[in-house]
Amino acid sequence: MTNIAKLFHNLIADESGQDMIEYALVAALVGLAAVAALTALATAIKTLFGTITTALGAA
Repeated sequence: MTNIAKLFHNLIADESGQDMIEYALVAALVGLAAVAALTALATAIKTLFGTITTALGAA
């Protein structure tokens, strides 16, 4: 029983790898923000080209 208690204490106290997890979370958030921004940009570009195509078709 003492070994199990020591094991859990060591697992809770161990902070190695914590920085890598934090960097991974930041990278994931940056990636999600980039996807959202590029999706909005793609929609705006599609609308712009649609407007240009309509204007050229009417001319």
